[in-house]
Amino acid sequence: MESKKEIDGAKEGTASMTSSLQWSQWQLIDSILPTGGFAHSFGIEAAIQARVILNPEDFQTYVIHVLENTGSLLLPYVCSAAMCPDLDNWRKLDRMLDATLTNEVSRKASVSQGSALMRVAAAVFTEIPSLKTMREMSLGSDMAAFHHAPVFGIVCGLLGMDSETSQRAYMFITLRDAFSAATRLNLVGPLGAAVLQHQVSIAAETMLKRWMNREVEDACQTAPLLDTLQGCHGYLFSRLFSS
Repeated sequence: MESKKEIDGAKEGTASMTSSLQWSQWQLIDSILPTGGFAHSFGIEAAIQARVILNPEDFQTYVIHVLENTGSLLLPYVCSAAMCPDLDNWRKLDRMLDATLTNEVSRKASVSQGSALMRVAAAVFTEIPSLKTMREMSLGSDMAAFHHAPVFGIVCGLLGMDSETSQRAYMFITLRDAFSAATRLNLVGPLGAAVLQHQVSIAAETMLKRWMNREVEDACQTAPLLDTLQGCHGYLFSRLFSS
């Protein structure tokens, strides 16, 4: 039988590893992580110039549609990647999402953010060497486009997040980045954005419950107008964001 000292030592080791992973999990959703998310506005900039968004109330309606569309289209990929964070599954999900995203602007934004996240995660989370291996095996080939949702899911899975937490984290960073874009576009002030984000988070949780844990075959668009607006971003004469 194991001695009490050995058992206590094993428990302390497990607790230490869990604590270390929690720091990494929090860092993953920290806005300071340089993944390029703040270079994209989810079509908000195009919507303002098209006069679809005229005030904070319009923006609140718009961002709720963004969250709904994120839940219906992208959460299945985050869920599947987090539940099975291996190379073959990630590449399969990446190819499926690449075929699904027909909007060139949103496709490029997804690839840009996913590539940056994989590069940063491989460099930062050195306790997970498989991230660096996956990246090196896929760079310079046509095996992966590095779309953001599957990359985020696989990083979450390797960092020990469960599927529900991974999906909630993805909804959170979508909400965070949308409000950051609205603030920099002078649509709402920093304090007003914080208050409004807190209010919208209730709707975000409702949408998470509606769309989480679905198969990738069930992924769908729920707000085609958003897709159209984001596709118009490249035609803007002057713009602050990449998409």
